[in-house]
Amino acid sequence: MICNTRKVMRTCLLLFAPCIAVSLFAQAPTKESFTYGVEWRLIRAGLAKISLTPLTGGWQGDVHLESAGLVSKLYRVEDNYAVTIDEQLCARTTYMKALEGKRERETKVTFDRVNSKASYLERDLLTNKTVLAKETETAGCIVEWVSGLYKVRTMKLEPGQSGTIPMSDGKRFAHVKVEAQEREEVVTPLGKFKTIRYEIYLFDGVLVPRKARAFLWLTDDAKKTPVQIRVRMQFLIGTINLLLEKEEH
Repeated sequence: MICNTRKVMRTCLLLFAPCIAVSLFAQAPTKESFTYGVEWRLIRAGLAKISLTPLTGGWQGDVHLESAGLVSKLYRVEDNYAVTIDEQLCARTTYMKALEGKRERETKVTFDRVNSKASYLERDLLTNKTVLAKETETAGCIVEWVSGLYKVRTMKLEPGQSGTIPMSDGKRFAHVKVEAQEREEVVTPLGKFKTIRYEIYLFDGVLVPRKARAFLWLTDDAKKTPVQIRVRMQFLIGTINLLLEKEEH
């Protein structure tokens, strides 16, 4: 169960990493980062830090996830994910190094916009062997976890409205539904926020095979600050919740 939870924690963070930007992507700041406390079954499970840095002709997003407390004692996790994104929000490359329990792996994805395909390569760093290599047909300008959620932030959806975005993790491709649901007040260590709750339909075989529901709360203002992230799974695994604890500019 801990192993399954670790996978969901990592997926949860990668799904919502892009929510660190302001409402208009072209106006992204020179540098900013958000730190989240990760909670699982009412215990402190880890820490996630997400940062955004401008590059020539685009941006780089970075995600750092580490386990804490009881979860870390049972199954240590230290994952680092980086993505380069062009000025049109199209993904270029992603790189992830994952230290999870006794396993150490790296994953590289290259998105070929001209030929509408993604190349995926996963290697075991301990054995120096390829775990999986494949190509996936996409649709020209494609987004991954980070750039995909930047797209969500520019959709300006009101409760009751929905839209789709073309996404790929390198292994799969799908037009992912995004639905704005309700206005809610969210309480975090930084205070109370008026937000809009969105559901992102990534699970149940869309991009992630596992059955689950993913929710995102953005402040109901021009900044669209991501204050809460939640993945709700089956009862045996439970719910993973991320609350914003620190914001740096």
